[in-house]
Amino acid sequence: MPIKILSVDDENDLELLLTQYFRRKIRKGEYDFHFAHNGLEALTMLLKEKDFDIILSDINMPEMDGLTLLTKINEMQNPALKCIMVSAYGDMGNIRQAMNNGAFDFATKPIDLDDLSLTIEKAIEQIHYIKEMQKEHNELTGIKGDLAVAREIQQAILPRIFPPFPEETTSMDIAAEMNAAKDVGGDFYDFFRIDKDRIGFTIADVSGKGVPAAIFMAVARTLIRATGIRGVSPAECITYSNSLLSQESVNYMFVTVFYGIYNIRTGEVTYTNAGHNPPYLIKANGTVEELPLSKDIVAGAIDDYQYTEKTLQLEKGDTLLLYTDGVTEAVDAEVNDYSEDRLKKLLDHSSKLSCQEVVDKVKADVKDFVGEAEQSDDITLLALKRL
Repeated sequence: MPIKILSVDDENDLELLLTQYFRRKIRKGEYDFHFAHNGLEALTMLLKEKDFDIILSDINMPEMDGLTLLTKINEMQNPALKCIMVSAYGDMGNIRQAMNNGAFDFATKPIDLDDLSLTIEKAIEQIHYIKEMQKEHNELTGIKGDLAVAREIQQAILPRIFPPFPEETTSMDIAAEMNAAKDVGGDFYDFFRIDKDRIGFTIADVSGKGVPAAIFMAVARTLIRATGIRGVSPAECITYSNSLLSQESVNYMFVTVFYGIYNIRTGEVTYTNAGHNPPYLIKANGTVEELPLSKDIVAGAIDDYQYTEKTLQLEKGDTLLLYTDGVTEAVDAEVNDYSEDRLKKLLDHSSKLSCQEVVDKVKADVKDFVGEAEQSDDITLLALKRL
């Protein structure tokens, strides 16, 4: 596209001078000159055609002078539109005022066309740079809008209605929450009914952050839910999911997963821990125990791996708290970790709290610990209690 230049001057001979001097660039389609004879006429043209790149304006003109025109151009708030002001050499006061009011450069009469040509080329460099920045800004704005939608979609696929099983409110309690460090995250939680006696529940943390982690998260959640809802054992569910994730993994992405099946009637939990943080068991008497560290590897890393499973008995009043390492590895302004010890100490004497109160208590304590430091990782919590 040619550079579109509007020359504004009440002297008609300037039009002939410019078209003659720049005739080669005009013929090549590099420059496209337009002419106005006062500020008012120029302003009318600018309002009709908003694609001008350079304004070459005299300062002293009838009807509307160049300084007033410059003020009107500034009101258009187009940083890619550059104004080169022209006046007599002795009119330095007005030239200085024009420069202070945002003019790109100036030329003095009689105009040195060689010097003006260099000034125009310098302005064109600035215009190209600004337009490229505007393009990148628009692209980033579009990406940010897409990410906002992606965040809403990601949150929508996670269970958000509590209590999720209204018919079981006298026998169990459950609550969960995920807070992404970026627009979208790699953590997820899920729970679903398998049959009238069993509930499947899971928490997971995908390696990495941002969009790649969010996509991998959606795939992993869908696989685990679709497999688990068939009623297979936790070990079989994670073994099958791992096999598919390993085949589709890109850039060596993996996911740590804790998947359990809770029997509402007996309180028994059968679970598989694929490299995830060991959950905490808050006993009805107020004591806190950490589940044994898993020897099973993360999911999505090695195909044909056979996962194992364990069982846990929840007594009435016991609460199981699952979390991702965004909790224990949250850092304060001095880069100190929140730590497992602090979390365990916080959970002491929390047996009387509801699941939502336990989740809120941990969130609030992590927030107080971090202070003004930026959230470094996704934070996800899931609490399950036998009533």
